[in-house]
Amino acid sequence: MNALYQRYGTKSLKFCEHGILIIISIATLVAIYEEVMMMFGNRTVQLGDLLLLFIYLEVLAMVANYAEVGKLPIRMPIYIAIVALARYLILDMKAMDEWRVLAVAVAALVLAATVLVIRFGQLKLPYPKDSND
Repeated sequence: MNALYQRYGTKSLKFCEHGILIIISIATLVAIYEEVMMMFGNRTVQLGDLLLLFIYLEVLAMVANYAEVGKLPIRMPIYIAIVALARYLILDMKAMDEWRVLAVAVAALVLAATVLVIRFGQLKLPYPKDSND
């Protein structure tokens, strides 16, 4: 029974995984199209629009990396979160009180520090080469 699960269960999960990756990719491409059409309709490109397109690009890069390598580097979602916080700060700074601006800035700083810690850990404490992780 265990061999049967390993044979068909794993294949079924991989099929579902690839299907979800395709759905994420299509949804991201649709969002990119809608954003570009909105920029054409407004006849202007603002920094918030570019940052949003950059977020979409990072999502596509993350999906491509995951499909290619089979692993999701934890730094990629953190990069996306940092850009999302920067976009939020840029677009809504005038409407925010000082404490909210400070909280968003500190959150971005904590995420940036997290990337540094993860990268340091990868360089100084790498996984063994024979690991299946």
